[in-house]
Amino acid sequence: MIEQTQAQQTQAQAPKRPASSVPLLVGGAFFAGIAAFLGWGVWEATHPAPVPLQGMVDARTISVSAKVPGRLAELKVREGDVLKAGDTVAVIAIPEIEAKLVQVKAQERAAQAREDLANTGARVQEKDAARADWERAKAALTLASKTYERVDALYREGLIPAQRHDEATAQLAAARKVTEAAAAKLSAVDEGARVEDKTAAKALVDQARGGVSEVSSLASESIVKAPAAGEVTRIVMEEGEVAPAGFPLVLVTDLSDKWVVFNIREDELPGVEVGTILKGFIPAVNRTVDLKVNWINPRGEYAVWRATRQSTGYDLRTFEVRARPVEELPALRPGMTVIVER
Repeated sequence: MIEQTQAQQTQAQAPKRPASSVPLLVGGAFFAGIAAFLGWGVWEATHPAPVPLQGMVDARTISVSAKVPGRLAELKVREGDVLKAGDTVAVIAIPEIEAKLVQVKAQERAAQAREDLANTGARVQEKDAARADWERAKAALTLASKTYERVDALYREGLIPAQRHDEATAQLAAARKVTEAAAAKLSAVDEGARVEDKTAAKALVDQARGGVSEVSSLASESIVKAPAAGEVTRIVMEEGEVAPAGFPLVLVTDLSDKWVVFNIREDELPGVEVGTILKGFIPAVNRTVDLKVNWINPRGEYAVWRATRQSTGYDLRTFEVRARPVEELPALRPGMTVIVER
């Protein structure tokens, strides 16, 4: 009993122990975590991650068109066909050109005939007739000369009147003129046309040939051929439609000449210049390729992205940046998206 009483007194005299501090530590850690999270959120909000550059693959596109208007008679290609330079794309029906070609060819033949006539001269029969006239004139001149000699001798002896002598003299002079005219005609027939006539005839032939060449060139344009190699990506006109001159019939894309186009605001241009190598990821082929910047140019006013003056104090323009793949990638096609992480 005495021992129990002493134990109670000992317990009453012992000091009280303080309560546990674990809940305080847990609460402090919780609030510290919240503060750290809020601080990280504020930092992320004020320092956003760089926006990746997004571009699109493009390629050289060729419009295949006809030089002359006409009706599209036959289309030789379909979308997806691979063409070589010079392959036939379409046939244009141009009846007016065909009729004109017949006309100018006839004009060429007529001009050539006139030139041949000028160069050849008179026919053999005409030359023979001219020579016969000359021979006849010479014979008449000989007869007139002898007659004059006889009449003149008689006149000197006083056997004939002066009138008869005058008649013989006139006949001799006329015979000489006729002979000279016949000789001149024979010479003209032998020489043919004058030099001026030959020159004029040749000029007409050259003119006619030029007309034939011009119309033939237009007629050849009825066969529309591919000006360069590539793939048919779009059929613009169908058979039976009237094709105006210069209007595209089909579009051909040269897949050997490809590049990537980026539209970059000028405040995002630092680090991007001609010669810069960009790492572009292409989702369509799941590959990352090297792209070399080869062209930077400001876009038109219609494509400019402007920031508000209240936020930056100035306007920002958008630049078109082109980059070409360093290595050829056959799977790369126009329209594919390219992502460049900053």
